Amino acid sequence: MANYRYCVAENWGKGFIEHSESQKIAINGYPANVWGVPINNKDANLWINKVLGTVKTHSEAQALVTTEVNSWKTAWDNDNLTDETSSEKEQRIGFRPVDITLDE
Repeated sequence: MANYRYCVAENWGKGFIEHSESQKIAINGYPANVWGVPINNKDANLWINKVLGTVKTHSEAQALVTTEVNSWKTAWDNDNLTDETSSEKEQRIGFRPVDITLDE
């Protein structure tokens, strides 16, 4: 049984997640503007409607997140300076992005 519902919504900044909403619902943000909220939760459904979220299946949301992370990995892999060691690269731009698996 699924425990999470996923949607895609553009974060507009202040007011996107109100303090009162974050006290009522656990909202998890992921790459590609994917958001996870508890399923069968009235407050979560109201929040999705407020942010004009487009509900996605687990597999659709996972595909969006995976595509975004893979693009970050490609950018990281292609960012090379001459004679730079991997530890120097990590200090300069951070660690290589890792895969994210969404909870069901």
